[in-house]
Amino acid sequence: MNIEESPETAPDPQEADDEIRGRKGPLAFRTISEVADELKVPQHVLRFWETRFEQVRPLKRGGGRRYYRPEDVDLLRRIATLLYVKGYTIKGVQRVLREKGPEGLEEEVSGKAAEASVSDTVSAPEVSQLQDEVPPVTPVVQPEPQIVTVTVRDEQLESEHDRMRKSLEDILHRLAEVKASLTVD
Repeated sequence: MNIEESPETAPDPQEADDEIRGRKGPLAFRTISEVADELKVPQHVLRFWETRFEQVRPLKRGGGRRYYRPEDVDLLRRIATLLYVKGYTIKGVQRVLREKGPEGLEEEVSGKAAEASVSDTVSAPEVSQLQDEVPPVTPVVQPEPQIVTVTVRDEQLESEHDRMRKSLEDILHRLAEVKASLTVD
């Protein structure tokens, strides 16, 4: 007797992929698709960030496949938080990286840098006095992150397309000549 699986019991390929990804160790390298899924950004955004942040350098293997180390993923997570949650611009994140390095991003993300700078410049009694004078701050609702499409020109790919286009035009021209010779007879 043959028992067929019902649609409810059939394994979902997406769940299987998530389960496999979940089984990777914390020190395992991640592919660009795994990192993009984890950070909830498109893959092209990660490639774009590579061009803007010199600290983002995944390992590239044959065929241009990217593999991200755990520290790369942490850096990308901090960059995404500053850009999408804290409202930094790309130039702002670049400035923080230039001035404080990747460790400075953690301070910016957690807000420790602002707290340290206030406590360094104002004495403790002044801080408590200032806190009494300042009205409570209402939380600001951050807008949803926007997906930005970036077009990257690949000259090698464009030249390949040009060669293919010329070849197809040549074939089309020959077919037109064959059609013309067939209709003449």
